[in-house]
Amino acid sequence: MSRLSREKIHYLSKLIVNALYKNDLVEFLDESNEIRLTVVKAIEEEMKLYDQLDHKAREKITSQKKHIEEGSQEWEILYRKYYNEELAKLTKLSE
Repeated sequence: MSRLSREKIHYLSKLIVNALYKNDLVEFLDESNEIRLTVVKAIEEEMKLYDQLDHKAREKITSQKKHIEEGSQEWEILYRKYYNEELAKLTKLSE
């Protein structure tokens, strides 16, 4: 799974805060840097969730009796299946 670098996360947070500042319907009650840091934290927490889903999907594949080579078509199909199953479980928990 591709991970966002720290620089990319900070760049995205600046874009988000700048877009919010341009919106007349948004009122800021805190300093822009504090808001940007909150956005950074939210992105990092979201990335951790996706890393956990990735880890669980990989664990399920490696727990198969038959060795499945990473990158093979079978591995890719199983990865998507298990990843989506874990994502569905997470979605149900948040409802």
